[in-house]
Amino acid sequence: MSSPRQHFLVLTFPLQGHIAPALRLARRLHAAAPDALVTFSTTEVAHRRMFPAKPDDGANDDSDEDDGRLEFLPFSDGTEAGYVRSPDPGSFNAYMASFHAAGARSFGQLVDALAARGRPVSRVVYTLMLPWAADVARERGIPSALYWIQPVAVFAIYHHYFHGHAGVVAEHRHDPSFVVELPGLAPQTVADLPSFLTDSTDPSDFFHSIFTTIRDLIETLDKESPKSTVLVNTCQELEVGALAAVGTQAHDVLPVGPVLPSGDDDASIFEQDDDARYMEWLDAKPANSVVYVSFGSLATMAREHLDELLRGLEESGRPYLCVVRKDNKAALLADAETKVDEELKNGVVVEWCDQVRVLSHAAIGCFVTHCGWNSVLESVVAGVPMVCVPRMSDQRTNAQLVVREWRVGVRAKVDDGGVLRAAEVRRCIDKVMGNLDAAAEVRRMAEEWKQVVTKAMGKGGSSDRNLMAFVDGARSAV
Repeated sequence: MSSPRQHFLVLTFPLQGHIAPALRLARRLHAAAPDALVTFSTTEVAHRRMFPAKPDDGANDDSDEDDGRLEFLPFSDGTEAGYVRSPDPGSFNAYMASFHAAGARSFGQLVDALAARGRPVSRVVYTLMLPWAADVARERGIPSALYWIQPVAVFAIYHHYFHGHAGVVAEHRHDPSFVVELPGLAPQTVADLPSFLTDSTDPSDFFHSIFTTIRDLIETLDKESPKSTVLVNTCQELEVGALAAVGTQAHDVLPVGPVLPSGDDDASIFEQDDDARYMEWLDAKPANSVVYVSFGSLATMAREHLDELLRGLEESGRPYLCVVRKDNKAALLADAETKVDEELKNGVVVEWCDQVRVLSHAAIGCFVTHCGWNSVLESVVAGVPMVCVPRMSDQRTNAQLVVREWRVGVRAKVDDGGVLRAAEVRRCIDKVMGNLDAAAEVRRMAEEWKQVVTKAMGKGGSSDRNLMAFVDGARSAV
């Protein structure tokens, strides 16, 4: 009788910033373990958006390979449409409570169905908003691993916060300049901590359920015996100090990133523009001359913010490519019949672009970013300096890594109303693209880190070795 095959089930929360790194890891596992099965799963709503032309009856066998080794199977969050934005401050927390219950139940049914089909799961890999996935796996005797899609530094902050340091942060959470010292980490102000630890601890807060979910996640990891496995979308060279701060007694932390798409195999839950005229536009620009601007898949901006941003970009005198989500683009138009592109002299505004491809283009000279971790890693890999405009979640800590630890960017200042003014846009772009020595140093460091990270990702590099160690360990457990 043959031994069962390795089978990785990669489970992710239905946000683009979670789906992208989770799917990239699933493909990496698929390539690293040629005999293994891999199943990628997110909610039914997100699954339908990823595969709009494919049937989705809860038992589909969408496969990326002729041999069926990689499958895409959804689980249910208990809703027909997923979370629908609402001004009700309790709406998101109510959705998350329902999601946890329905998701755990549906995920358990998925695991059982795979076993009944002769494809038993041997390892569950889940992203950071799904602590219940580990509980479902444990109940069935299946080992699990957390895939942490933020930097190790943020994981270390959360770990220490929920292991004896919550009090000092809570006491000073309304004092952004207060300096917090956590074991093994560089001192940082309250303003640089993840926003869910300072803005979402009260049950009435809109994102309170994210705070409690992260708390539950840390508690779930503590239950694992002898210790939990945490895969991290980073490389050890980028975060030597933070890795030491986490320690090895409680967690087996394996940096396996940056995990980027290979070729054109990324997937999105957003409508994509197949007309890549922006690439032709970039082809016509000189090397290192274009400012690329994107604030991520969740960002929404008021008309004033957009006006200031575009005015600053225009006044910089440099060509720019700016991504403005479809629902935001309308805010740019005083007259619905006016074409945005006709109002711009130096730049192009698009609703979507292939960010990895854009950042890799020789014409890109800097990236104005919200500092979501995916965007930061993609920029580091491409060797592109950053102008950091963090808003929430891990973005503030990520910006500190970019500016203070790696010295590959500058942090923009917003006014008291949270608006990034045109003059600040111009100043920051010049700080990384201008002719002064400071700008040249930022560009030099960006190129230096590009080489370091490229080596880590390559065959035999630190991240490659860590991923293979995880695969080999999972294989021995089958």
